[in-house]
Amino acid sequence: MMNHCVATYRLYDDRADFHKKAEGIAVGLTVGSWTDLPEAAKADMEKHLGRVVSVQEHHSDVPGERCAEISIAYPDINFSHDIPALLVTIFGKLSMDGRIKLIDVNWSDEFKQAFPGPKFGVDGVRKLVDVHDRPLLMSIFKSVIGHDLQTLREQFYQQALGGVNLIKDDEILFENPLTPIGRRVRVCMQAAQEAEQRTGKKLLYAVNLTGPTFSLRDQALRAIEAGANALLFNVLGYGYDVLHALSQDRDITVPIAAHPALAGSYYPSPHHGISASLVLGKFMRLAGADLVLFPSPYGSVTMPKEETQAIREALTTAAIDAPPSFPVPSAGIHPGLVPLLIRDFGTDVVVNAGGGVHGHPLGTAAGGRAFVQAIDAVMQGSSLEGFAADHEELRAAIQAWGVKQ
Repeated sequence: MMNHCVATYRLYDDRADFHKKAEGIAVGLTVGSWTDLPEAAKADMEKHLGRVVSVQEHHSDVPGERCAEISIAYPDINFSHDIPALLVTIFGKLSMDGRIKLIDVNWSDEFKQAFPGPKFGVDGVRKLVDVHDRPLLMSIFKSVIGHDLQTLREQFYQQALGGVNLIKDDEILFENPLTPIGRRVRVCMQAAQEAEQRTGKKLLYAVNLTGPTFSLRDQALRAIEAGANALLFNVLGYGYDVLHALSQDRDITVPIAAHPALAGSYYPSPHHGISASLVLGKFMRLAGADLVLFPSPYGSVTMPKEETQAIREALTTAAIDAPPSFPVPSAGIHPGLVPLLIRDFGTDVVVNAGGGVHGHPLGTAAGGRAFVQAIDAVMQGSSLEGFAADHEELRAAIQAWGVKQ
């Protein structure tokens, strides 16, 4: 039986015959024409022909608007086994053909063979930081542009003293004369070692991998040689294929955290683009991201809860034959949101905070400790308010930001 990748779309049209439209897509994105071909040519071309799997018309939320979900199977023989080829085939010119959104893709086992997925994934990252039974905690550099190495080092050290498991660069911290990547890694990893002597906790530093595309591998190797034990990567700026190449490079021996920058140009519209569960879920995991950041349902930059849950499922469930990636719901996270994060995402989650750490009334290190205490409270089955009675840092955080139920 021929292998296919199946793409599912949501199509909006007030007058279209959805079945006819689906047939047009199946033919138009594969052999281009069918009825005009002579019978002899059809026999040769049939193995390349797309086919309609299903057409299901739905009621739209907008009165008078018609929509349908259509699924098309595309023969693997039509495209090379890489994500750019797949995307151009199933949604290249179609993305410009009216109100249509790509909402899901199921690839064949043959296509999947080219993608082993994350090199570390959830279990591998947990092993590196030696934390196995609770959520991880990540903090973020803030106010990084224009600061020198010593300032960044002190900011890193204070975060590490707070007991975080990961620290990541800001995604807009690019290569620059004040804090070049090699020197930045060295001074920050020295601070990490000093903090570990006081906290007993190992941590990963996800340094931002930037620069021209064809220099990224060399840049990554320089960072690793300097001591980097994780990388942050703006995947959508460079493309999934670049992430795949980096993640599968045997010399790149550290986890990769995928930043969601530019994702908002893909998923928010109901009528256009690509679903969040694909952009930040399936494709990130397929291409090899060990951790994936995305907006949480609660903070300053939010995403509808059902979309965040679809991302979590795409990153973690066995439906995709690859190691699970860590979901990292982000943006505007403070300690009072920790119970919601664990309730909705489980314990295989990274709690990620910037202002919730640095903006703590008692300072950055106290901000980290407040998050650790909030996680402790949830894991012990205690309320944050009750736990805070004996923990000053959590108490100050609750007074500053409250607890969201």
